[in-house]
Amino acid sequence: MKGDDGIENPAFEPPTPDFGGRRRASPAGAGADAPPVEEAEEGPCGWGRCTPKALQFCNTPEGYLVAYSLLAILQGVVVNGLINISITTIEKRYELNSSLTGLISASYDIAFCVLSLFVSFFGERGHKPRWLAFSAFMLGLGSLVFSLPHFSSGKYHYGAKLEDTCQISGTSSANFTCSASTKSSLSNYLYVFILGQLLLGVGGTPLYTLGTAFIDDSVPKHKSSLYIGIGYAMSLLGPAIGYVLGGQLLNIYIDIKIPESTQMDQEDPRWLGAWWIGFLVCFFAIWFLIIPFSCFPKYLPGTAKIQAEKISETHNDGSEALVETKNIGKNFKDFPIALLILLKNPVLMSLILASTSEALVATGFATFLPKFIENQFGMTSSFSATLGGLVLVPAAALGQVISGILVSKYKMDCKNIIKFILGTCSVAFLLNTVFLVAKCGNEPFAGVTETYNGTGTLHNLTAPCNANCRCSASRYYPVCGRDEVQYFSPCFAGCASSNLSNKKKTYYNCSCIGKLKRENVSEDFLLEAIPGKCSTRCKYLPLFLIYFFFGVVFTFMAVTPSTVAVLRCVPDKQRSFALGVQSVFLRLLGTVPGPILFGFAIDKSCSLWDVDECKTKGACWVYDNEKMAYLLMSISAACKIITIIFVVMAVFLYKPPQPRPVLPQKDSEMVSAIHA
Repeated sequence: MKGDDGIENPAFEPPTPDFGGRRRASPAGAGADAPPVEEAEEGPCGWGRCTPKALQFCNTPEGYLVAYSLLAILQGVVVNGLINISITTIEKRYELNSSLTGLISASYDIAFCVLSLFVSFFGERGHKPRWLAFSAFMLGLGSLVFSLPHFSSGKYHYGAKLEDTCQISGTSSANFTCSASTKSSLSNYLYVFILGQLLLGVGGTPLYTLGTAFIDDSVPKHKSSLYIGIGYAMSLLGPAIGYVLGGQLLNIYIDIKIPESTQMDQEDPRWLGAWWIGFLVCFFAIWFLIIPFSCFPKYLPGTAKIQAEKISETHNDGSEALVETKNIGKNFKDFPIALLILLKNPVLMSLILASTSEALVATGFATFLPKFIENQFGMTSSFSATLGGLVLVPAAALGQVISGILVSKYKMDCKNIIKFILGTCSVAFLLNTVFLVAKCGNEPFAGVTETYNGTGTLHNLTAPCNANCRCSASRYYPVCGRDEVQYFSPCFAGCASSNLSNKKKTYYNCSCIGKLKRENVSEDFLLEAIPGKCSTRCKYLPLFLIYFFFGVVFTFMAVTPSTVAVLRCVPDKQRSFALGVQSVFLRLLGTVPGPILFGFAIDKSCSLWDVDECKTKGACWVYDNEKMAYLLMSISAACKIITIIFVVMAVFLYKPPQPRPVLPQKDSEMVSAIHA
């Protein structure tokens, strides 16, 4: 018979060969007071007495893994996909600034950090599949709440379209004067978005703590890394699907039907897409998953036998004996001492701090890789986001699956798993040199990197050729002149007229655009500009993508083994709690500060800021590419070195449990008689 968390207790059942092997690997006296786990808890799949035979085909680790993966995918679609791609639209629609939308994004991590320790502590001995049914309920509810502002805020009111060309006369000065803006009630919907994110955080907490621990409960030790790797890899599909789905939905007008009184397309700055549809779809899809999770038993069939055959690899610091003999974890009063036991485990804390350092880099690049590609290699925002997704998602998934297969195939023990992590992190560190090799300088930019044909000054967009155009430096709409120089906008290029031909806009009569050093070219050709940035002369993009792809593969090859090592180096009854502690550190020291640190570094490389008529500093328009590359490489390299240091510490600090000597047959029979 076994303890509540699937750990065997020899004091309550006759000895068997397998069971004795497990027992010999445990500290003396461990498990003597552990409560039994009834094999009836491995019951059939169903609801009470309703256990259809068809459902029993799903009552396996593979069936659970499918349900777990679907929930992880949908959670990623909403939290890391739809919200991220919709945040700019939400800013414009509800008149929120970036700091407030940053608070919306942080609300998920706040809820996760607050609840993670308690959910993982109390859920360890509970019915884990039902906890995941609760997770699905809260994730669906959070998705629904997040979409509600669209239905209560009324129709979208768009303003008049502003001209982007040089308007020397007849332009009202109202558009470009500093005036105090009246506060709109739309900004109050901020609290609804925060509530939705908090609910999503509550729902996400059991998924990666109790859900992962249940996989480890239900499969043999050598298969655990493979199953966890598959589950984690599937969860990475969520953000990819979310970005694709959200991107397509943003091509639909926010109120579905465009008013007949206006002509507006997706190129119009006033256009807002239907961001809310994806959240409604996910609400129904996630709530559907409540059904399969509610029908799983507390333990899958065969869990008792699997747990009996497992050999303890807990770090030999006496914690396992303490947890078993005092039966820590049953009551809330045990929470402080249970937490202290984990915090004093040097191997666990080394692994957690190593994974935290990696998480900081991973979330930083996940947030800002599209911006890096856009600025370094002169790509559009949408194409940069697509390239970033095509690199990050497949590489991360591949890394987790490969590592899961390797750890499973070679049946690595805890110490060898930690050494494997050390190897992958070292290779990822070497691949970090891509930022030194594949970096690009800035293309010519009038008023930023060079003057207007010898007139004007650097870092000043205004020159004699556009001084009378009344241009706004708050409306960034880059154009490329025929002189192969980029201009901030058609207005700053001095373009007085435009023409729409073959659905492509072209600007003429541009007073700031210089002449090409070629003969026999008409004046009309010389004074022409087209929307968008000038084509980059840098050809390092393929090299960067290849290097970065393999860097991500080796970085994420450490994720699954790290989770498995965390589960192995702690007492069996504290596995879920250990994942909860890891989750708190990952967010407080990794995923929350990661984007902030990377954003600070990128801001430090800014060459031209948006400063409106009220002298208020806004977003950055132009970056110093080389400075950006060096700063990001420095942060990434520093974090990789920290990771390697902590993993090396874990290798040297880990002490495997000392196996108890095998008793002679006569002594074994005597012990059995005493237990009987």
